[in-house]
Amino acid sequence: MKNKNRIFYITLIIVAAFATAACSTTDVASSSAPVAASTAGTTFAPGKVTVQWLGQAATKITTPTGKVIVIDPWLLTNPKVPEGYKRLDALGKVDLILVTHAHADHFADAPELAKLNNAPMYGPAGLNQSLVTLGVLPAALAPRFNKGGTITPLGPNIKITATHAEHSSELVWRNPATGKDETHVGGEPVGFIIELENGFRIYHMGDTGLFGDMRLIGDYYKPDLLLIPIGGHYVMDPRDAAVSTRDMLRPKFAIPIHYGTIPQLKGTPEEYISAMGTSPTRIIPMKPGEAVQF
Repeated sequence: MKNKNRIFYITLIIVAAFATAACSTTDVASSSAPVAASTAGTTFAPGKVTVQWLGQAATKITTPTGKVIVIDPWLLTNPKVPEGYKRLDALGKVDLILVTHAHADHFADAPELAKLNNAPMYGPAGLNQSLVTLGVLPAALAPRFNKGGTITPLGPNIKITATHAEHSSELVWRNPATGKDETHVGGEPVGFIIELENGFRIYHMGDTGLFGDMRLIGDYYKPDLLLIPIGGHYVMDPRDAAVSTRDMLRPKFAIPIHYGTIPQLKGTPEEYISAMGTSPTRIIPMKPGEAVQF
């Protein structure tokens, strides 16, 4: 950027989606030039953390030991998802699904993805209770936990903690007997702190506005990477996201999400970067379908 006092864009080496030639990534933690690419036809370095953003809040994380965690899977009707990912089997084998709240743009494809992979879907306790009661998922695929709880469903070296999020969480369910939509308990919205085998910590913030305890989350959990909503209207706008990042959470890296999908989500990565000023956090703007390795 022209203003050298503002945080710079990180150079992204982009490989076109579904390219046939393989390429390796650069370790973001030790380089200012991470690689973003479609994972189709792409070979990533083993033992690293790979984060792929698929649009809105949908994110695929591959851990250093190869476990796959999918967060907020809205894929089939998401207008920003690349065509090649509008099939749930395009994600490959999924080991764990996390849902931050019950709104369709975060939850829509989670039950089918859970059944396809026989993988548990963890979400707010109230949401999962409704899913079991309504017969959407069996209890084994909809285990309950809540804010402050830490789970280790992939083994003791991967820890997932639910945090507060400032939002709402209504579950709209179409009753097959009547063909009509019904609104049910969706639990309280959450974010997730995901600590991986190598100690790298990702904070997927879900949908949220600013709240004061973001400072506590930053001080206590010390996230390395934020997946942060910036669109505004329903979530933080770029200015609020910058306050959260720069003044409260202070991560090494941040990937902006949850913008540009519908007209109300007007915030842009450029506005977010501008609002960050001279913060040392590296902002990594990405296109849906791209991935970056740490």
